[in-house]
Amino acid sequence: MFKIEFYLNHNELSWSEFIHQLNSDILRRHVFQKLPVFDRNVSFSYCEQSSCGEILNGQGESLGKFFIQ
Repeated sequence: MFKIEFYLNHNELSWSEFIHQLNSDILRRHVFQKLPVFDRNVSFSYCEQSSCGEILNGQGESLGKFFIQ
């Protein structure tokens, strides 16, 4: 099980979730619940070394970050 800490730039929103499997579909589902995203083309980048990832919109702009604990 993974604990994911999410931080969104919009309204400086943060929360954590526990998930069993780490993939973009699951991350996307949790982000869509919290962020009023009109562009549903959200993607994620992830660095295994730092256990940190970035949440990006369709234009490649940062919407926030996530950390795996």
